[in-house]
Amino acid sequence: MTPFHLLLLFLVFFNIATSSESKLTLDYYKKTCPGLQQTIRQVITDKQIASSTTAAATLRLFFHDCMVNGCDGSILISSNAFNTAERDADINLSLPGDGFEVVTRAKTALELECPDIVSCADILALAARDLVTMVGGPYYDVRLGRKDGFVSKASEAEAAMPKPTMPLSQIIKIFETRGLSVQEMVALTGAHTIGFTHCKEFSHRLYNFSKKSDYDPTLYPKYAEGLRKLCENYTKDPTMSAFNDVMTPNKFDNMYYKNLQKGLGLLASDQAMAVDGRTKPYVDLYAGNQTAFFQAFARAIEKVSVYQVKTGRKGEVRHRCDAFNSLQT
Repeated sequence: MTPFHLLLLFLVFFNIATSSESKLTLDYYKKTCPGLQQTIRQVITDKQIASSTTAAATLRLFFHDCMVNGCDGSILISSNAFNTAERDADINLSLPGDGFEVVTRAKTALELECPDIVSCADILALAARDLVTMVGGPYYDVRLGRKDGFVSKASEAEAAMPKPTMPLSQIIKIFETRGLSVQEMVALTGAHTIGFTHCKEFSHRLYNFSKKSDYDPTLYPKYAEGLRKLCENYTKDPTMSAFNDVMTPNKFDNMYYKNLQKGLGLLASDQAMAVDGRTKPYVDLYAGNQTAFFQAFARAIEKVSVYQVKTGRKGEVRHRCDAFNSLQT
């Protein structure tokens, strides 16, 4: 082999070895912040006990972060006079405060323990995993070493996030552009087994649905009736909401898929998965086999967790999670 070919081989290997994903490791903070895992678990345990919606809020926050330019903590940035950040995009205004708060608490604790070491992106990724496990969901590996991104724009979030009013084909396409299959999309949507959704997100299914029916006929009638009563004043009180899983709202299990089979899906996009030929086989599989759901969810969320991560000089370790270091004094 000539020196030129050896050099070419080295460069190819170097490029592969230095890709962002390959820089992440399970023990990234082993020497620089050995108490990381214990500190985060203590913070999230206290927060989950105080507020049972913390797990769902944090998992949703993590997913919304990763879907827009990768898992880089950009969802945590606050808007200022010069920039409207991701968290203030219309699609993100309903994100519960518990997710933001638990990350802030963990960051504060870690800054005392090991200052300027642990990124907000890594904190969010770990907190989401540990909270999923805490409420009964599967454990999955979280590789660490993400840096916090330098960009957070509301306009990018609006363009990137799937919405419950979108046709299923459009949602599938959004996932596919991020390298996620239909099966992985169905598994990830199973995260709706915990948490709640504001009435305005599904009110179109409840009132004046069509000339033939006041409500969406794919809804189980008594469920529709209950939701209509629950949400009747949602225009006056935008905080009104309903649990995504009416049966076991605080437990990470496969009940969400069983609900879809019975017409108990809260969101139109979710309910559509129970009848569409591309998604129904996976809904039926996960409804009948919780182990299969857990395994698929763990693989899919682990894949999401390394999507377009920033490492090295492509990011920073923020002093505070809600502001870029350049804006902090």
